[in-house]
Amino acid sequence: MITTNDRDEIVDATTRMAWFADRRDWDALLTVFADEVDLDYTSLTGGEPARLKAADVVAGWRAGLGGLDATQHLVSNHLVEVDGDRAVVTAQFQAVHVLANPHGDPTWTLGGHYRFGLVRADGGWRIDAVTMTTTWATGNQHIMTPAAQRAG
Repeated sequence: MITTNDRDEIVDATTRMAWFADRRDWDALLTVFADEVDLDYTSLTGGEPARLKAADVVAGWRAGLGGLDATQHLVSNHLVEVDGDRAVVTAQFQAVHVLANPHGDPTWTLGGHYRFGLVRADGGWRIDAVTMTTTWATGNQHIMTPAAQRAG
């Protein structure tokens, strides 16, 4: 049975992931993850899911998002299931990416849902799996290329 405290801490972990990424607080972002994370962005980028060290996940996000002028990741409508020291959360997301540029629209917005896996660890719940399923996008995806060059 899920307790209100567990549910609140689990939802908070997913919210902190989005908040810290948007604030570019890379050290704090690292604290939301378990030591290793199963990361699946194949609906957006193709390829294969990967198991990465948390530091490598954060480094990748820093390289991809750090060169943008701003981002806003909204995560909502959390459905939480707990089984002992493991949890699964499904939530909707909308992610806005902004970069002023001379070659088109300055925004790229995605929507869809996340599936998070979490594990109870010392100090609370930690995310050990993220699957992003993109169901729609609008705007200028190409802003990510100059953003990565800028962050580099």
